[in-house]
Amino acid sequence: MSWRDFAGLRAHYAAGASPMKVAEEVLERIAAFADPALFITQVAPDALRARAGALTAEGPCGRPLWGIPFVVKDNIDCAGLPTTAGCPDAAVMPAEDAPVVQRLLAAGALLVGKVNLDQFATGLVGVRSPHGTPRNAIMPDYVPGGSSSGSATAVAAGIAAFSLGTDTAGSGRIPAAAQELVGLKPSLGLLPTRGVVPACRSLDCVSIFAHGVADATEVLQLAAGPDAADPYSRPAPAHWRALGAPAPSCRIAVPLAEQLSFDTADDAARFAAAIDTCAAAGATIIRVDIAPLLAVARRLYEGAWVAERTEAIRARVEHAPQTLHPITRSILQGGLNKLTVDAFADFHAAAQARLHAGGIFTQADALLLPTHPGLPSLADLQAEPIAANSRLGTYTNFVNLCDLAALALPNGRRGDGVPCGITLVGAAFSEARLAALGAAFMGEALPQPVIGAEEIALFCIGAHMSGLGLNHQVLRHGGRFIAEGRTTEEYRLFDMGPRPGMLRVAEGGVAILGEVWAIPAASLGPFLAEIPPPLGFTRVRLADGSAPLGFIAEPAGLAGLPDISARGGWRAHLAAKT
Repeated sequence: MSWRDFAGLRAHYAAGASPMKVAEEVLERIAAFADPALFITQVAPDALRARAGALTAEGPCGRPLWGIPFVVKDNIDCAGLPTTAGCPDAAVMPAEDAPVVQRLLAAGALLVGKVNLDQFATGLVGVRSPHGTPRNAIMPDYVPGGSSSGSATAVAAGIAAFSLGTDTAGSGRIPAAAQELVGLKPSLGLLPTRGVVPACRSLDCVSIFAHGVADATEVLQLAAGPDAADPYSRPAPAHWRALGAPAPSCRIAVPLAEQLSFDTADDAARFAAAIDTCAAAGATIIRVDIAPLLAVARRLYEGAWVAERTEAIRARVEHAPQTLHPITRSILQGGLNKLTVDAFADFHAAAQARLHAGGIFTQADALLLPTHPGLPSLADLQAEPIAANSRLGTYTNFVNLCDLAALALPNGRRGDGVPCGITLVGAAFSEARLAALGAAFMGEALPQPVIGAEEIALFCIGAHMSGLGLNHQVLRHGGRFIAEGRTTEEYRLFDMGPRPGMLRVAEGGVAILGEVWAIPAASLGPFLAEIPPPLGFTRVRLADGSAPLGFIAEPAGLAGLPDISARGGWRAHLAAKT
């Protein structure tokens, strides 16, 4: 296989290939994979060649996704291709692309077709479709994951370099784990959902499948942004980025041991190994209580949000139930009998869970979870179709309810070859931090971030550094980690108790290790107001010739305090103290 991901495709193009050649390769791969349940509507070969030919003739023209093939879940509109949501009787022919698709086409991507899903995006297994079950490209005897089954299979099989799915309860994460992919579930509203057939409209997200973190975040960066006609769309904070740099230290929250449940000992061992990998990379592991999150997750298929699913296609549920898949029908008919009074209980529980989640992310950079307790085989699912589906959502169902972002990652395989996965969960609009952590976990190199025109470089030397006690202040003001840095040899460092003080000296100075962060210019004043005397700010000279703003102390405030300059930095001093 000459290409699989963006880097492979770009190398292929650099070596002389064209989008026309890639289109032919895509058609060959579709034929070789030979899965009649994968596509609901494939772009006609002549139309695919025509689009590829136009891209070839035009050249890249600065379009970042030029010639990169992708597929779209068939509950997302693509002009000229029917949208069915897995229900042939519900097919409509959209006149325009969903905004998220339009943005990717404008970036030069090559649309291959619309792929299968659990009907009306109701399910996590990937088998609830009248078109059949897309084959799991890694383990054919196991479920492909849903509801974005075809979106995952097309990428895992090498037919597309990325794909769009949707995620309401885990549909963009479970299939990723099932087929060894990266599954990015953005913050609510970050990608517009206009042109998406609703499941739970207030919770729905467009999700992204790719082979690597950098690929998924590149798609997110290009597709993100509000849509004036979408009432659930919302702008990201001004400082938001899809991708960040891995900080040298972080805090990873992990559920209490008694809150973890796995199908096999191998599944448990793979998750334990993931925790060890994070700890070996320098992360501080914090055990946290996720009971309120697990509790609200169980409400997703019991109360208000079942009714919301039903409302999306109420006329069909009431007047044409025979057009629905039997399991989909049984779920959605249940929504007709939900009580408003119970819905408010659900809303209050979700608000309480969001508050609890917020508390977790004041003490941790991310919450590490198994993506699922264990992947069921097709035979397992046949024996327990409802129970197996529900169990898959144990660690995914609460994420959208709590307005969180999530990044699913491959986590090796069990002894029987079945893929395992982990998910990093963070606060809304924390995609850059999750991407940095995820890439570090996978050993994936990311591009070096740059400081934007509306940001200011800030050199942190103490408790404001990544993973330390006051780092939350930097994050709250929109700070982004850029890189480690070291001063010139003209500074001394002193222990002020909870934090250090740095002093510039005329002689006898040493180089002090710290971190360069980017902070929005508009946030600098409010951030400075939180810094107590004798600390202040000035330009700090770094060994690379730059001079960012940095913390400096008044000499009088350091009199008599321990000089810790020989340690070379606050982190090394803390390590020596312990």
